[in-house]
Amino acid sequence: MKKYQIVEIEGSHQHAGTKATSDIHDIAEELGYKSVYIKMNTTVDSKIAKIKRQFGYYNDFNEAYKIIEKNSIVLLQHPFHNKQLTREKTLIKLKKEKGVKYLSFIHDIEKLRKFRYNNYYEHEFVFMKNIADVIVCHNKVMKEFLINEGIDEQKIIVLEIFDYLQDKRLASPKFEKSITVAGNLDVEKCAYIKDLSKLNGIDIHLYGPNYDEQLNDYSNVHYHGSFPPNEIPNHLNAGFGLVWDGNSIDGCKGDSGQYLKFNNPHKLSLYLSSGLPVVLWNGAAEAGFIKKHYAGICVDSLYDLSKGFELLSEEEYLKIAENVKQLGKKLQNGEYGKKAIAQAEKVLIDEI
Repeated sequence: MKKYQIVEIEGSHQHAGTKATSDIHDIAEELGYKSVYIKMNTTVDSKIAKIKRQFGYYNDFNEAYKIIEKNSIVLLQHPFHNKQLTREKTLIKLKKEKGVKYLSFIHDIEKLRKFRYNNYYEHEFVFMKNIADVIVCHNKVMKEFLINEGIDEQKIIVLEIFDYLQDKRLASPKFEKSITVAGNLDVEKCAYIKDLSKLNGIDIHLYGPNYDEQLNDYSNVHYHGSFPPNEIPNHLNAGFGLVWDGNSIDGCKGDSGQYLKFNNPHKLSLYLSSGLPVVLWNGAAEAGFIKKHYAGICVDSLYDLSKGFELLSEEEYLKIAENVKQLGKKLQNGEYGKKAIAQAEKVLIDEI
């Protein structure tokens, strides 16, 4: 049985978008999935550019139909973010005329994330449910949501955690009662960041774009600049990585904060694959994973951290860090993605 993956790329970029989608692409390629590229020829926002994009998509999907052989497995990464007039027609045609089986790998469910949800993403989600022969989702909580949406439980594979492919040499991080945030620092989108300065006695290390200069007024907040995904792991060498979202440090509130109840944050994978223990909200879907592997501290509120840090010894921290190191090796090598895709393939083969 031949294996392919549809890979959507923009302009001259020869990679599959974000770090998360690019890693799944690389893992699948290692497992024998041949890449079939669908290119966005231009990102210009004009009528002529839109027509040009759709002609490009039309030609690429026609070529994809020719390339993909009968009775193959085709991996799709969801959600599709760009409107394409040819995509759905071609995927349905491949299923009907060539008997392909679709392995759908979920990155986000906008219906759960809410703040980005609209008619386009509603349609995209329904299309995925209808066309997928097997689905890889984030965790058991997301699996339950999909079952309630009418998807057969036998068609759903749980990933557990996203991998983060990199080659950083893992060593014990420095024992430090501090927290690090690596990512978008826009306080409009991640409002909790502006209140981190309220955590008395805890140093806050920030990495990423959109830093608010007003945070310079606080002595416990330290900004270290912004780095690309392949470089940032080298800067994560002390304390804990913070996995948090929403508009409050007293629990993860708001749509983006509540989304942690369902998703596997890629930031969690960044920290763990870099060897850094984490601080995670107790209400997050991945809190059970962190507790199971004893890879960090789970709290209801960041105000609880001071007490937790008071009780934390260097010996205990290094014990946690050793657990993280073992996890990090797996994430660096793509072991969770490989396992999930292999399980999904078995479902498809058994079905055939």
